[in-house]
Amino acid sequence: MHSLIVRIPSFRYEDSAMEKGYTVFKIEVLTSGRQHSIEKRYSEFHSLHKKLKKFIKAPDLPSKHVRNWVPKVLEHRRLGLEIYLQTIIMENEVLPKIFLEFLNIRHFASLPKTESCGSFDETESEESSKLSHQPVLLFLRDPYVLPAADDTFPNVVIEGVVHGMFYSHIQPWWTKQ
Repeated sequence: MHSLIVRIPSFRYEDSAMEKGYTVFKIEVLTSGRQHSIEKRYSEFHSLHKKLKKFIKAPDLPSKHVRNWVPKVLEHRRLGLEIYLQTIIMENEVLPKIFLEFLNIRHFASLPKTESCGSFDETESEESSKLSHQPVLLFLRDPYVLPAADDTFPNVVIEGVVHGMFYSHIQPWWTKQ
């Protein structure tokens, strides 16, 4: 069972001076207690559909041809796209990586096998897929040097961490009577 919920609550008409106007669908994604929204055009759904068919038996996509900007027709398309996404989630035990990328989901912890199911960028380099690591522990001064004799309040946290990591066999100074 996936901990992924997808809804398309609304759409809007985008007018552009550069190209003919188009409709943008707002997609709400809830996964592992986190929610985010993305906006996609029908052409992006169509592109996803063509790629998904290589990996899974994808459900039918709502009709590509819609005349004008008729709210009733677009509402029908919105509902059809929502059902399309939900059907993919329900019918596939392993979700293809291209589907997760479409929904802007970077990590989907409950499904480690998603990595093997293709990517939008098939030439993705090894370098870009590696995790970047951040420092977990930062010392503002050398933790191996004992506190100066004039320290009125030694840093108990740093000393406790260093003691726990490197000197767990020795009784700490603060427990000595």
